[in-house]
Amino acid sequence: MLDQMTPAERGAAIAKGLQADRLPCNPNVANGVARIYGCKISQFNRDPKILAQAQVASYRRFGYDSIRIFTDLFPWAEAMGAKVKFPEDDTADLEQPAISDVSLIGTLSPADPYKDGRLPVQLEAMKYLLDEVKGEIGCSCGVVGAFTNAFFLMGVDKTLGMLKKDPESVHRLCRVSLETVKAYAAAAMDIGLTPTISEPMSSCTVISPKDFREISLPYLRELVDFIKSRGKGVIIHVCGQTNKIWEDLAGLGIAGLSIDNVASIAGCKLAVGDKTKILGNVDPGGIMYSGTVLDVRLKTLECILDGHDNPKGYVVMSGCSLPVETPPENIQTMLDTVREVGYPVCPDRVREMIAACKEQMPDEEGTDA
Repeated sequence: MLDQMTPAERGAAIAKGLQADRLPCNPNVANGVARIYGCKISQFNRDPKILAQAQVASYRRFGYDSIRIFTDLFPWAEAMGAKVKFPEDDTADLEQPAISDVSLIGTLSPADPYKDGRLPVQLEAMKYLLDEVKGEIGCSCGVVGAFTNAFFLMGVDKTLGMLKKDPESVHRLCRVSLETVKAYAAAAMDIGLTPTISEPMSSCTVISPKDFREISLPYLRELVDFIKSRGKGVIIHVCGQTNKIWEDLAGLGIAGLSIDNVASIAGCKLAVGDKTKILGNVDPGGIMYSGTVLDVRLKTLECILDGHDNPKGYVVMSGCSLPVETPPENIQTMLDTVREVGYPVCPDRVREMIAACKEQMPDEEGTDA
């Protein structure tokens, strides 16, 4: 099935309450774009043109609704002194925090996005990206929140322990982190992209809602307000379970809330659907990576049924970034299912499609039911 509108046309039509060809859909292919383009993931860290071209190649292949320059969680901490390990053909990971003791927090300085670490590579990739697709599809850049970046400056275990024993030092880490991510966000907006915020360490799976509100939320609010002051809408993703902080996140005045597969679209819609768009939440590992095309179709339909009538809008999306080796046919199935449903969504037809999927599912013995 072919799209009848560009992502930009589709988004504008739905925002105005007009007819569109389908719901927006973003499978969040992430570094899996390397498999589509035919390059090594390590090339993203040094070649901005390849980083941009791989994103464009994946978009052209599948026809989804958003492109983002984002490679991993660590460029900002790396630019401030952390060490990162770079596999030849897999996603980068943290090797060593920037500092080992709270006495060294004063030695940290905000990073310069034009000079430090891989940040200049990503900024340059944004320019190549806009040269290819500006006006056709929304282009964004990922940035971690100040709270999450603080964990990579001191180390996850140490920072978790400091939340109770030495919260003031965590605040100091967040403050210098915030200056780094604000500078990067400003540079990206100067180029013309919209920052999206990832705050995995703010998850209720990791910290308590109380710690989130007291330590993470003030810096998240400042970052969101800064981006909004430049006329940009903000989408936030927090991994894991987030139901206890949905009201706090929506209260920031964000444009969209991306939720993980362990969260409930129906619950999120009921809690904050009148305040923000919801994005999610097909399981990236258990369904998109490990499942069959029938599994992907069924879960995509179930998410559409739960989310299509959200008052502030809904985007079909994976619950988080897809594993690198996610089968292309599963990504294609997500998009094709959304195309088949169309827009506006007819819930009765979606229920019929769900029932048809379940009839095709194998039974527990592995034979057709």
